[in-house]
Amino acid sequence: MVSLRDIAYYTVHINELRSIVQWTTWHNAPHERDEEKETPELKECFRFLQMTSRSFAAVIQELHPELLVPVTLFYLILRGLDTIEDDMTLDIQEKEPLLRQFHEHLSDESWTFDRNGPEEKDRELLVKFDVVAKEFNKIQNPYQLIIKDICKRMGNGMADFAKKQDANANTIKTTKDYELYCHYVAGLVGEGLTRLFVEAKLANPALLQRPELMESMGQFLQQTNIVRDIREDHDEKRYFWPREVWSKYVDNIGDLFLPENKEKALQCQSEMILLALTRADECLFYMAGVKEQSVFNFVAIPQTMAIATLELCFQNYAMFQRNIKITKGQACELMMQSTQNLQLVCDQFR
Repeated sequence: MVSLRDIAYYTVHINELRSIVQWTTWHNAPHERDEEKETPELKECFRFLQMTSRSFAAVIQELHPELLVPVTLFYLILRGLDTIEDDMTLDIQEKEPLLRQFHEHLSDESWTFDRNGPEEKDRELLVKFDVVAKEFNKIQNPYQLIIKDICKRMGNGMADFAKKQDANANTIKTTKDYELYCHYVAGLVGEGLTRLFVEAKLANPALLQRPELMESMGQFLQQTNIVRDIREDHDEKRYFWPREVWSKYVDNIGDLFLPENKEKALQCQSEMILLALTRADECLFYMAGVKEQSVFNFVAIPQTMAIATLELCFQNYAMFQRNIKITKGQACELMMQSTQNLQLVCDQFR
């Protein structure tokens, strides 16, 4: 149902309304799910996919049939791992072994987890994780090995940072610490997806010889999210901006949110955005190695959304006051531009 607020907004922003209509009317998915062939467990996995991320769900479900289920399971497994890491109600004595051993449960069709806090938005995924394990056991062994390897390395990295955070909420002191954290939670995702693409013969194998490119694909998205989510993280007393950056402007990171420090906050924000933008060129080089259309769409859409998000954040003090995001109309325009060819994606980065 369309709200009165949306009607008022799109009356003024008619070009965005046009983009929504064009995308919903004219977009042709490269591939579509064949729901008639899906088991009840697989249908439940796709329900979880829709529940945990509407934006990623759309592009994942248009992937080539060879990759559709492996990437869906890869996403859900890492979302489950992330749900444990994010849950501040879990004591570190329980959280650490859960993170380090999570990869051991991927094939266990009897394992579930129901001790997340009641407010943890994706807790249902872990409560019913057995359906993910059942489908995981059906995919080809090379895909299983890739997913399990990434999950193991990510879980151990998350556990290392969780231990430090338990002792000190501001654990990320240097930009090197910051990029290491982003490596564990996102750079490894870029590696895992690339290995899945190449295993499916849907991306150039030469990408595996350029680890810095797949690392930047994950780093750029994660750093963008960390920049944008500063208000939400502040409210939860979780900080990911490195001390090396913010200490140039204020004595305590919480001081960035004081009205009298508005200019300092914007200067600090600009430095964080610049740090993310150092990854942009390598993202474009990476996308040049992806030819299959559904895989190209899958990698290009999030990257163009990220560059648009950084543009929205730049010199925008509102991000220190509330969560901000690009509108649905802007997103539809970006998706139209980023699902055609690399040249149009490059135009979005200019």
